[in-house]
Amino acid sequence: MTIDWSSFTPWSALAGGALIGIAAAMLVLLNGRIAGISGILGGLFKPANGDIAWRVAFVLGLVGAPLVYAVFSDFPRPEIDAGTGALVLAGLLVGIGTRYGSGCTSGHGVCGLSRLSPRSLAATLAFMGAGFVTVYVARHLLGI
Repeated sequence: MTIDWSSFTPWSALAGGALIGIAAAMLVLLNGRIAGISGILGGLFKPANGDIAWRVAFVLGLVGAPLVYAVFSDFPRPEIDAGTGALVLAGLLVGIGTRYGSGCTSGHGVCGLSRLSPRSLAATLAFMGAGFVTVYVARHLLGI
């Protein structure tokens, strides 16, 4: 195994993590809402009175932030080694998992753990463990 040291970016990763933490803290402190992406997006499909504007603003920020970034810097070109079918299946499985787990990585991993939620700890351990097992099986057993 080799390490791609040119992709090792601790300062930008630290800055990004701090921004996510600050944004999640601001949302809960100023709006009383948890920054769980699946819950925020899901709430747009069954809207309640007075509950739409902040959700739309949040989703627009998620979509708009990379576009603003692209204005000031070169946008990184990801390399995806999977076909459309595999990506659609993966997206569906993630969506189903967030429904069964009552939240996603941002809701449980960022917000739930910071609130010391035992349910979020269990969910985070489950999806991290599943990710580790998936990578091990794909790379070492299947050779993908």
